[in-house]
Amino acid sequence: MNAPQVSLRSQVSAEEWQMRVDLAACYRAIAMFGWDDLIFTHVSARLPGPEHHFLINPYGLMFEEMTASSLVKVDMSCRPLSPSPYQVNPAGFVIHSAIHEVRPDVVCVLHTHTRAGVAVSAQKHGLLPISQQATVR
Repeated sequence: MNAPQVSLRSQVSAEEWQMRVDLAACYRAIAMFGWDDLIFTHVSARLPGPEHHFLINPYGLMFEEMTASSLVKVDMSCRPLSPSPYQVNPAGFVIHSAIHEVRPDVVCVLHTHTRAGVAVSAQKHGLLPISQQATVR
């Protein structure tokens, strides 16, 4: 499925549009660095305001296809708040909404499945505290 050709720019506030542009750029940067995992990595961004709305990637688009207009705006119940031909991956929503709900100070949540992270997590003992870098939290 390709990203929509219709721009949402005239339908959203300038602040929301800038957040959409920045988040789409983040998705494309993740793809450029090879940190994407097909369509199963997610990045979300909380929109300003008391409504607790956030943007997240649509299910089915590759990260290099992400545009400001293809991002889906949802509420804390995963209801799309603007027309979109795309659905939201339920697993991605659950992880991101939980963080956005309990951490109103967090604007962006990034969850990746990098090759290195998958390799370490697949080891019997995971990340061992055998170096200074491994013990930083």
